[in-house]
Amino acid sequence: MRVSELGEFGLIDLLAKMVSSSQDKQTPAWQRLIIGIGDDAAAWYGDTSTQLATVDSLIQDVHFSLDTISWEEMGWKALAANLSDIAAMGGVPKYALVSLALPGHTEVEDVTALYRGMMEGAQEFGVAIAGGDTSSAPLVIITITILGSTKSQGKHILTRSGAKPGEKVAVTGELGAAAAGSEMLTKQLQFDADTANCLRRAFLHPCPRIAEGQLLVEKGVKTAIDISDGLISDLTHLCKASQVSARIEIDRVPVPPVVKANFGDRALELALSGGEDYELLFTGSSEIIDRVTRAAACPVTVIGEIVADEPGKITLVDSKGNPVSLHKAGWEHFTTT
Repeated sequence: MRVSELGEFGLIDLLAKMVSSSQDKQTPAWQRLIIGIGDDAAAWYGDTSTQLATVDSLIQDVHFSLDTISWEEMGWKALAANLSDIAAMGGVPKYALVSLALPGHTEVEDVTALYRGMMEGAQEFGVAIAGGDTSSAPLVIITITILGSTKSQGKHILTRSGAKPGEKVAVTGELGAAAAGSEMLTKQLQFDADTANCLRRAFLHPCPRIAEGQLLVEKGVKTAIDISDGLISDLTHLCKASQVSARIEIDRVPVPPVVKANFGDRALELALSGGEDYELLFTGSSEIIDRVTRAAACPVTVIGEIVADEPGKITLVDSKGNPVSLHKAGWEHFTTT
């Protein structure tokens, strides 16, 4: 059945029933929810901590192609990308509002698969899908708003504007696999099954660093950003906001062996400018980063330091301190290159 046959309200009713059936009454967000999907607005019991909100859109043929992603994978990724923004603030995600714009010929089965992917992510990270909107459009557009808060009252939030000269620059996890997966799919590159599955999952099933963001706050980190546009691009955002510069040692950048083995000399470029890794990039003193490293469940790697120079300037050097140039910094909307 197509959504044009089911109709707007029939689709809303179907999705409301799906979400309702996924409720976990042990999750604090669900326990606080008063009114969910089906009314003019969602309602829940508030708290006294700092509130957080983020919104992001995925647009067909701009952010994704239905030729390379399944509807269920798209549901997971759409939610995960937004959750990563909350992670970058050190926050706790609680509620999601989902707006869908769909062509009338879209199959209902595809929309329910999309919601299954979102519901899987919501359940994993304790988020309640509390409402949203549907409309007709010539292309698929998925817009998700995530509402959250700090972990407890009085806790500070991570921002982009607190980096200081002398602090170390560090990242969680590894970088480059998502960009490698994107290239594999768009260019139809052929790899062995294990490699193909690894790269596909890195690109289409990212895991937002929610717990790690909260850990950064607990250990005294003040400044962070998630890596969505690319390491260099996002570090530039952070440095401009903090009115500082950064020096990065490229040999320290953690690139997965599977990317090095299959992309050779381009592996570092993918790690530096590819984006969509949704790892956390943060700064702090050596002592603070040591505390984070010891407590984190994932690898944490120091890749450089913050310096006092032209705001937003990123200098790349090799192991001998020689400057290295990079052609492309990362993803940016509204550019022609």
